[in-house]
Amino acid sequence: MGFEPTKELPLYTLSRRAPSTTRPRLRMPFSGRPGRIDACSPFRKRLEGGRYGNMKKLLLTAACAFALTLPAHAQTEAPEEPAGAPSPNEIVSSATPEEWIAIQAEDLLVMTLAPDRDGKARTVILQLMPAPFSQGWVENIRTLARAEWYDGISVNRVQDNYVVQWGDPGHDNPESGEVETKPLPEGLRVMEEADYEVRELNESLRHQLTALFDWIENREPGESNRLSFFEPGNVRAVDSNYGFIGVFERGFPISLQLHQHFASSASSVHCYGMVGVGRSYSPDTGSGAELYTVIGHAPRHLDRNIALVGRIISGMEHLSSLPRGSGALGFYTEEEADQRTPIQSIRVASDLPETARPQFEYLSTEGATFARYAEARANRRDPFFIVPAGGADICNIPVPVRAIEQTGDE
Repeated sequence: MGFEPTKELPLYTLSRRAPSTTRPRLRMPFSGRPGRIDACSPFRKRLEGGRYGNMKKLLLTAACAFALTLPAHAQTEAPEEPAGAPSPNEIVSSATPEEWIAIQAEDLLVMTLAPDRDGKARTVILQLMPAPFSQGWVENIRTLARAEWYDGISVNRVQDNYVVQWGDPGHDNPESGEVETKPLPEGLRVMEEADYEVRELNESLRHQLTALFDWIENREPGESNRLSFFEPGNVRAVDSNYGFIGVFERGFPISLQLHQHFASSASSVHCYGMVGVGRSYSPDTGSGAELYTVIGHAPRHLDRNIALVGRIISGMEHLSSLPRGSGALGFYTEEEADQRTPIQSIRVASDLPETARPQFEYLSTEGATFARYAEARANRRDPFFIVPAGGADICNIPVPVRAIEQTGDE
């Protein structure tokens, strides 16, 4: 709605005082410019009479003259941003080149969707999970991509504030009306439900677990279980509602769980943009032919119940903006078949010509800059913010990823 020059604003709305129910509301007309009350308006006539009328007239005349002498930029210029602590983005921009880690082409998938209605290309880049997480499913996905099995499948499910899912329209889709399924290539691994978690922790995770035990043994009596540490190589976020604590491993959010007798395990986390493997009821664990990505609030109840195999690092807007399905669980119905977005191809980046390979890097989660960034995400002190939060869920500390600019010489 545009600005209305004759619109009147109740003066009481400019203060914290509640409006009176017995006195009339005093109104002042706008001058025709947003954000400015006209001191030279006909309102003057309503104040000139009565007791103190002459004094009010003099004051109003002076205000009018002052307003007319102000330079135009002084009347419309926005206030300067006050100085304060750096924002998370400013901290990331200060990282040294050595703190950025290149993502290997073997760990990138290039998903090409059909062009949009305006004919514009749509490309989505996925980064696969690093070892030791979900490696059987990750291997299957590379096998499916190299067999070109994904070519010609479609996005079949878009559930608002939840997930976008793609795969064979005739597979495990109660709404499609299709019964034929695309045969899978040979050699796919069948994974166990136990593989949703990692029991054999690597050196980095063992180090973070040791630091956690030290904190448990040395914490003060009555100290809260909700903790956040932001030290280089030891960044932990508040995660007590879903796992014991959230950590970062090779650029991915990870949840550490403690079991009886201090046995431990680690699992990946359903944050925004993470990619998982669709499956049916237990004991089915999915092959990697059906994939989904999170497009809403982190559905952490899925952690340790479904395999996570990576994350979207570019082109997320092409998936999150798709029309929502009206069928069960957000699947497109048979009548909505034309809403399914065709997937032209999915390729492992290392199989593409070198000049066509996308190049990305992530900010090392072991360095000092990431520790400062994580602390700033948890406790915002840059000028807009008033009260630091005191902690953060691990999904509120997304690991920075950026494209590497390719020169013509490469």
